Amino acid sequence: MNDINTEIHNAFEVIQNGGIILYPTDTIWGIGCDATNVEAVKKIYALKQREESKSMIVLMNGEKMMYNVFKDIPEVAWQILDLSEKPTTLILDNPRNIALNLISNDKSLGVRIVKEPFCFKLMERMKKPLVSSSANISGMFSPKSFKEISPEIINGVDYVVNLHREKICDKPSTIIKLTLDNQVKIIRK
Repeated sequence: MNDINTEIHNAFEVIQNGGIILYPTDTIWGIGCDATNVEAVKKIYALKQREESKSMIVLMNGEKMMYNVFKDIPEVAWQILDLSEKPTTLILDNPRNIALNLISNDKSLGVRIVKEPFCFKLMERMKKPLVSSSANISGMFSPKSFKEISPEIINGVDYVVNLHREKICDKPSTIIKLTLDNQVKIIRK
């Protein structure tokens, strides 16, 4: 198994060239790319056989990246993130500086701040958010471990990160939708 710095370097090179990667997140294995690259995002939709009207989430590595994508973030968003005991995805309104094909029809975007070292350091190097969509064909079950990922997905990406392949994840993140007019809706616990 390679070390984390080698994997960050390899994944960064692929992403810089518009490629897509298969990688471990703070929850499940994900398919990812530069969240500002429309063509790379299209590759993920095609690989997953997913309708582009179904948005994907974006990982970020902190407050600075969040404010680069959202001009206005409800205060309750920070409170939820501070109090969350498990990974939490927030759906927020009016993203900017992001690939347009990631934005939902209602002008919102799902985002999660991650502390997982590989993802965090990769985004630090990219200086951009990272798309994260479950490593499966749309409509199929989300794999709980690397060994459950289909060969079609593994062979369809440009790079497979060689870290945490033994990790098993039983749950994806909690999803909470927050609107600028302070409405809160729990989508997935």
